[in-house]
Amino acid sequence: MFEQLRDALRGLGREAGPSDRRAALSGMKDALVHARMALQDLREGIAITERRLAQEQKELDTATRRRTLAEGINDAETVKIAERFVAQHADRVRVYDQKLASQRDELSLAEREYDEMSRELKRAMAGLPLGGVGGASTSHEDAAMREVEEALGERQASADTAALDAMARARARETREADASARLAELKKQLGREP
Repeated sequence: MFEQLRDALRGLGREAGPSDRRAALSGMKDALVHARMALQDLREGIAITERRLAQEQKELDTATRRRTLAEGINDAETVKIAERFVAQHADRVRVYDQKLASQRDELSLAEREYDEMSRELKRAMAGLPLGGVGGASTSHEDAAMREVEEALGERQASADTAALDAMARARARETREADASARLAELKKQLGREP
């Protein structure tokens, strides 16, 4: 997921002129933005799997209950059908459980990689040597890192606000268009011109 960012970091570690360094840092920032979006996609995938798992669990519970009821009235044919559905839903629940565990592991790994790459980018932006994470840092390095983190935080907050505003405007526009379409369809229906 983060190969583009790693390549940029490796290239930045070599001798580079100021313009090359700025271009590499800009590329790294873009790669981090894409990585953040990929993390969001992973989170959304987990949410979808959780909903599917809950639905399959509900279906399994229903099939199990129906099988039990059919057994209670000695309806062999219904018991046989219910057992088939119980097995089918149990298999799906097992698969979704495994998928959810894998997705959570993938998200955890990606978040750790993102955090590591983010720290390296901040070190590079502060002009500090790369790969210094985990070692003893000087007060100069700490101050440079704080300065970069503050600048990035302010930029990110303003970028996040702008993105959220754009999304809100797009949703409002979609709602208005859907409302207008519904009203138009209703008017056509009232006038006898059904679409």
